[in-house]
Parts: sequence; C-alpha cells; structure tokens
Amino acid sequence: MKTNRDLLIKGVKRLAWTLALMFSGPVVLYQAFRNQDHPWYMPVLVIGCLLAIGAVGMGFYSIKTLVDALFGRKK
Repeated sequence: MKTNRDLLIKGVKRLAWTLALMFSGPVVLYQAFRNQDHPWYMPVLVIGCLLAIGAVGMGFYSIKTLVDALFGRKK
C-alpha cells in the first residue's frame, strides 16, 4: 500500500480548518451567553451553534480523508 500524498495534504488542510472551527465555535457561544440581554443575542447564538456543529462534521470528514489517504479507498 502506498500513501496518496495529495489526499494526505488535503486531509491535513481540512484538519487545520477543523481546528479553527473547534476554537471559534465555543468562543462565539461564550460571547453569546455572556450578552443575553443584547439584541444580537439570537443571531450570535445561532452562528456559534453552526460553527460547533461544523467543527464536528469537519472533524469526521477530515479524519475520513486522512484514513483514505493512508489505507486507500474502498472499491
């Protein structure tokens, strides 16, 4: 088995985006919960939830890409 180098690089880039989402989601949620009386509370809360859900989804997707790069795709 040979490692697919291009797919491995793509997986590492996606993992970097996942890491960015993993930090930005909780920060936005924290700011939303700190300012519950602000008129922008609900939009910021929704954005924070979407970022957190996106982090989980991108995590699975990036790890799948890394595994495909290392072990090959199923046929």
